[in-house]
Amino acid sequence: MIGLVNQAGTAQPNAPAEQPTLRRAVGVWGSYAWGYADVGADVYVAVGLVAAYAQGTLPLAFLAAGLVYVIVGFAYTELAAAYPVAGGSQYYTLRGLGDIWGFLSGWALLLDFTIDVSLFAIGTAGYLNFFLKAVFPWIIHPLAMGAEALVLIALLIYLNIRGIRESSWLNEVFSAIHMGLETILLVVGFGLAFNPTMLHAQFVTQAPTLHNFLYGISVAIVSYIGLESISQVAQETVRPATVIPRTSITLILTVLVFALGFSMLGIGTIGWQQLAAHQSDAIAAVAAHLPLIGPIAAPFTAALAAMLIYASTNTGIMGSSRIAWSMSHFDLMPAWFREIHPRYRTPVRTILVFSAISVLQVIIASFTTNAMDTLANLYAFGALTGYILVLISLIRLRVTDPYTPRRWKAPLNLRLKRPHKHAIELPLLVMFGILGNFAILAIVVATHPLGRIAGPLWILIGLGIYIWHRRRSGMPVWRSLPREWEQEQINVLTTAEEWDSLREYRAALARRDAERAHHVEDVS
Repeated sequence: MIGLVNQAGTAQPNAPAEQPTLRRAVGVWGSYAWGYADVGADVYVAVGLVAAYAQGTLPLAFLAAGLVYVIVGFAYTELAAAYPVAGGSQYYTLRGLGDIWGFLSGWALLLDFTIDVSLFAIGTAGYLNFFLKAVFPWIIHPLAMGAEALVLIALLIYLNIRGIRESSWLNEVFSAIHMGLETILLVVGFGLAFNPTMLHAQFVTQAPTLHNFLYGISVAIVSYIGLESISQVAQETVRPATVIPRTSITLILTVLVFALGFSMLGIGTIGWQQLAAHQSDAIAAVAAHLPLIGPIAAPFTAALAAMLIYASTNTGIMGSSRIAWSMSHFDLMPAWFREIHPRYRTPVRTILVFSAISVLQVIIASFTTNAMDTLANLYAFGALTGYILVLISLIRLRVTDPYTPRRWKAPLNLRLKRPHKHAIELPLLVMFGILGNFAILAIVVATHPLGRIAGPLWILIGLGIYIWHRRRSGMPVWRSLPREWEQEQINVLTTAEEWDSLREYRAALARRDAERAHHVEDVS
């Protein structure tokens, strides 16, 4: 149960028993499907966009972004398994760095989840139009695609209000079918159509300018949208400490293989020019050029791509609603957002409000020359800001909360012993990840004219809401509220039914208290 704080700033870790909370209904495959439906769909949207800038170095751009993605994914795996609550990044940052940083982390990723919804709703329309454009040529007009996207978002709003089980079922079915298709395309493509000489020639002779290559790396981050999806449903996952590491690590490796595989296959079969020319359905264009199965694979790929991207749109609505719901519980946003639907037990108000922001983004982007590029331009700033804060928070929590059991840890750790204190493990790989994220954020600021304006503006708007809410509620603005994090962790592990972790945590706290008492006796 998430701990609450009253207006006087007194922590209330034990919420009333009758207060409705989120339902645990997501198992192993459901947890993996939430992540795969979000991240696995991204390559279908990103390949054409990145190819337009990275050109013949397309696989290298995906690899550079992928290395950062892997490190951030490791961090989310550790944190989600140790702290299985809704809210993901904002919760970890809140615990590690304090209230205002927790708000900034959550608010930055709220921007990305709303863009996730708008970008992938338009992406879904693009692959659906693979079939419709022959009959209705006007359907590919940006305004027509925007109208399609709005209808698709409306349906998902209904599904998410109905419940996590219903929306999770959609992801599970689409993910299972699509993983099989992607595997077939890669096996057939590399076995029968891939031309390594063409790949080498494109890489050597079709290199972009440094500015375009760096821009391509920053756009390639879009291919890994949704890293935090699994953590967003941690509070609705059965046995999260066991399930999340398995599903998260598998997801990281799967998506990295598919992203690199399709970027290399595209360059080695049809070239970056054709990929860039088919930005809205790039993978279907690759499938159409496969021998033997091409005539069947192209429409089949387009259909299933539309399904998976639509499932990714679904996870965007889920993610934004869970972040905002969690933030309201910790008084980072108004309590109005805490409302749970009395029948379906879903955060209905956050679903409606942040889906409405996605709708507004679709409408605005539809009036630009390239709606998908416009939305992708906005994404990276918020994602990288949130990721940097999460990585710093992981290091901080290793120091301030070494007692919480971590069933899985990010690799490459340096163990440091401290006199009369619990030993800590510094995550060296995470430190490298912070530098990598800062480097890409600098690229975004330098190369994304829209992103470097809209991103900071979104942060400033959020800070205004935060300051207004805290002052209106009589809470400190720049200081954190006192919170009983140890009791909070006991409640979290109890609600998750992680009994082994709960016993281990209580034993660690008891040893700490005994060591402190013994040290006081020695000093006196």
